[in-house]
Amino acid sequence: MRRREFITLLGGAAAAWPVTARAQQATGRMRLVGILQNLPENDPVGSDHNAAFHKELQQSGWTIGDNIRIDIRWAGTKSDDIRRHAAELVALTPDVILANGTSSLGPLLQASRTIPIVFVQVTDPVGSGYVVSLARPGGNATGFAAREYGVSGKWLEVLKQVAPGVTRVGVIRNPAVPSGSGQFGAIQAVAPYLRMEVAPIDVRDPGEIERGAAALASGSNGALIVTANGTAVAHRDVIITTAARHKLPAVYWQRHFVTAGGLISYGEDGTDQYTRAAGYVDRILKGEKPADLPVQAPTKYELVINLKTAKALGLDVPPSLLSRADAVIE
Repeated sequence: MRRREFITLLGGAAAAWPVTARAQQATGRMRLVGILQNLPENDPVGSDHNAAFHKELQQSGWTIGDNIRIDIRWAGTKSDDIRRHAAELVALTPDVILANGTSSLGPLLQASRTIPIVFVQVTDPVGSGYVVSLARPGGNATGFAAREYGVSGKWLEVLKQVAPGVTRVGVIRNPAVPSGSGQFGAIQAVAPYLRMEVAPIDVRDPGEIERGAAALASGSNGALIVTANGTAVAHRDVIITTAARHKLPAVYWQRHFVTAGGLISYGEDGTDQYTRAAGYVDRILKGEKPADLPVQAPTKYELVINLKTAKALGLDVPPSLLSRADAVIE
């Protein structure tokens, strides 16, 4: 049964009326924006990102329930479910779709090559065949790239700094998307220079994560790197708890893992990508084409450290690393 969720933003109507009126004059009808989330329903991280997107849309004169409607599909992490929700969104013929992550973007492009799509947190959109080039995407999709594969090697360097004794690293990745192999390959290329051995741990279900971590912990000097993928976000509590139970230092790609108890993260600000995506959605709703809007790279990478977790692991975070941190959780 088709389930649709409509979210109403309250407050500020009187102050926003002049700019809202201009938007109505420009469009002349209620517009429909779809959002495809590769997370379980109402996941806190996804909800926070959606809220940032909604807030920025309102700043551009789009009031939900007045001149715009939002249809959010929480597709979860299973490929079949993501494809089904992508097809359902496309069947509604929305004015534009916001796609979260690689696992959402691929199925949407398979379902439609005409409906405008703005994506966020997608690794290597050119290499994956989603756009022709960053400067001129050339099709019906554009948006905000998450990172270059080279950043994946940086996670290994950060791990070596925070836990110098580590020699064996399990890399948690999603093998079902191209970026899963790409990120692992970049880490693998750097490993010999840091005298580390790396092996993949698939993230498709909690059992795989637990078995991979347990095998790693059965030896000495083990650690984890959690590569960027929506399935890891959905299983973040399992990953963080498993790392703590097995005393494995772990590096993540976004802040929300560290605020939830993870050790350290280095990567782009996901909330910022959603905020900037709202600007692209606004421009498309007002007549611009995705093919003419360049794919943008992250404007900043942030380093976040959880000192409480470091203490529990018996790690002394070096002052040189602390001085570079954008945020320290104590």
